Amino acid sequence: MGKGAAAERFFSDKEAFHDIAQIASELPGAQHYVGGNAALIGQKFATNSDLKILLCGPVGPKLHELLDDNVFVPPESLQEADEFHLILEYQAGEEWGRLKAPHANRFIFSHDLSNGAMNMLEVFVSSLEEFQPDLVVLSGLHMMEGQSKELQRKRLLEVVTSISDIPTGIPVHLELASMTNKELMRSIVHQQVFPAVTSLGLNEQELLFLSQAASGPHSSLSSWNGVPDVGMVSDILFWILKEHGRSKGRASDLTRIHFHTLVYHILATVDGHWANQLAAVAAGARVAGTQACATEAIDANRVSLRAPHEFMTSHSEVGSRIVINPNEPVAEWRREGISFHFTPVLVCKDPIRTVGLGDAISAEGLFYSEVRPHS
Repeated sequence: MGKGAAAERFFSDKEAFHDIAQIASELPGAQHYVGGNAALIGQKFATNSDLKILLCGPVGPKLHELLDDNVFVPPESLQEADEFHLILEYQAGEEWGRLKAPHANRFIFSHDLSNGAMNMLEVFVSSLEEFQPDLVVLSGLHMMEGQSKELQRKRLLEVVTSISDIPTGIPVHLELASMTNKELMRSIVHQQVFPAVTSLGLNEQELLFLSQAASGPHSSLSSWNGVPDVGMVSDILFWILKEHGRSKGRASDLTRIHFHTLVYHILATVDGHWANQLAAVAAGARVAGTQACATEAIDANRVSLRAPHEFMTSHSEVGSRIVINPNEPVAEWRREGISFHFTPVLVCKDPIRTVGLGDAISAEGLFYSEVRPHS
């Protein structure tokens, strides 16, 4: 909260968590929303009435009732009780003890064992044959932090096996989320999870943590100081795609990363695999402004432009200086066969809700992305 950084943690005391959740749930002003990255991404897709969504994950009665009619849940995914995630939201300038939040954000905590064990993954993969998807979205690997090391290792290997069972040619997007366990993050990068997915979605906390865990560029940086430096972010994105992405000498499917931070987004893609990046990155920025303010369209009076007006595209090699042109706000540059599309974000000044923004941004970006079929 002191840094205004989004975070999520596993709450290990089951009884205490259930007491808190029950009291919170029964408060007169309690609000129940669809939760979980996959469900939120599914809900965002469902706003397009011609899309059909298959959602697998532990779905309790309350969640089932809140889901859009276009979201289909296989019977094996239904369970008797809901899992709850508790969300503490704060506005810019709010104080707690000696802390004062520089901008609005949220802290999430849960004692969610069924998501943590990725219980529904096999059900999901076995449902795909009948459902015949055009896109698969996975999330929840960060929930494994509540599991023992041995279980994490075993489950990750099973996750990779499951992903490889997804029919070839269907793009797989992995949405990352807040983590503290470097060993788990290292395993996700190295134990074939990255090469098995086509696309990644992450924010500045996850990006820096990933680089620290896997000794990438700028990994000596302990945390971002204010707005994440565009050149540093682009160095890390370049490194992920160069080291773990698709190339002539590497059997990896990873060709796309959608990065989002409060004031700007970057879509990095390996050339030849994707099209329509400009629209995709712009759509993600647009939804960030409308959803946080809960408006249908961007309301110019309620948003502000806080992105850097000029920046260097790299710090680890000679980058170019880019000055943002207000008439064509999406800036584009290339580096060794990887294209970068940068967009400023119109940031909501007094957000109604910050939770699920990353999921909405990733969903919109995917919706407007064109996959180029590859043999």
